Amino acid sequence: MSCNSALPPRYVLVTAAHNEEAFIEKTILSVVSQTLLPAKWVIVNDGSTDATSRIVKSYALKHNFIELLDLVKSHAPDFGAQVRAINKGCDLLRRTEVAFDFIGNVDSDISFGSSYFCDLLRKFEADPALGLAGGWLYERRKTEFEPRQRKQSGSVPHGIQLFRRACFEQIGGYLPLRYGAPDWCAEVSARMHGWRIESFRDVPAFHHRPTGNVSGRLRYLYRSGLSAYSLGSHPLFEIAKCIVRLRHRPYVVGALSRLTGFVVGYCRQEERQVPFELVRFLRSEQTRRLHIGWPARQSTPELRDHGIGLK
Repeated sequence: MSCNSALPPRYVLVTAAHNEEAFIEKTILSVVSQTLLPAKWVIVNDGSTDATSRIVKSYALKHNFIELLDLVKSHAPDFGAQVRAINKGCDLLRRTEVAFDFIGNVDSDISFGSSYFCDLLRKFEADPALGLAGGWLYERRKTEFEPRQRKQSGSVPHGIQLFRRACFEQIGGYLPLRYGAPDWCAEVSARMHGWRIESFRDVPAFHHRPTGNVSGRLRYLYRSGLSAYSLGSHPLFEIAKCIVRLRHRPYVVGALSRLTGFVVGYCRQEERQVPFELVRFLRSEQTRRLHIGWPARQSTPELRDHGIGLK
């Protein structure tokens, strides 16, 4: 596929932004400089109190494919808020009846090169089974960007997920989950429906928001454990994952924080927000991976791709 061909694939984007005046212009400049522009880009201003809306409006006046959706109603902070904002953007796309083949979620603190989406669309063209793809995420560490730690090629971070439309519609889009992890849920659902998922090392994307401090990271990992329980992750898989990471000193506290969150969720026995079929599929995947790679004395490429191996 050439991005300069007469009828290139059409893609649309949705971005949810809340108080992102420090970063969103970088994201906008990345998108408007693409060699293949989106057919439509809905930016949802989710009750921002800073200059986010004003910045988006200034670019929407210059580029007719950008549309701002202002959500002014305040809401309590929760982990499903971003997904609900994204879903409102998707609803607007349906009402405008824009034709598209692919739909992407782009966080408002991400940037990438001018050929980013063209490069990803080439990957989709080369593999009809590819349902969800993204670039290789780099995060700012002090003054430089470095690849995200423990990044796996078989998973795509939420803020740079690009779906084939058929895949996105088949999984029903994103679910606003109590403890977050809509990207993980979407990936499991896509695999359950027979789609392949991949992040590509030769297509870089850059996350500009500084990483949090140690206490913030531990809260995030604790919540990840709660998310794992809510999605139905197998207890033996979570224990095995924790044990493997305990072998590496930098991951000890984080591994224990995640396992603590999972145990708390297990003890509460909260009702899950995902279908039983998804829980059953996820556990079957994890059981197979445990049989393949546990016990394991060292990381292997197959284990790393499935999130069990040492990173």
